Amino acid sequence: MIIQLNKFGTTLTSRQDGKEACNAYSSTLGSVADNEEIKIDFDGVVTFTPSWADEFITPILKIYGNRVKLMSTNNPSVNATLKLLAKIG
Repeated sequence: MIIQLNKFGTTLTSRQDGKEACNAYSSTLGSVADNEEIKIDFDGVVTFTPSWADEFITPILKIYGNRVKLMSTNNPSVNATLKLLAKIG
């Protein structure tokens, strides 16, 4: 499964919006096969804050662990946020 974050917009900033996006996507995640990878695609995202990422990505990582793959990107906003999240936790 590939989660294209640009479906939620190009500016992903608020904690509340991240939480709502995660809740909305949870039913789709329920159909993931036991051995299926979940790839998170940042293509098309312009702004990506730690608040939004913490509410969307962190719960997915807690449930699916090493099956979650973050696709590479050259976007400095995405890379800085991912680095910060990895550092705190």
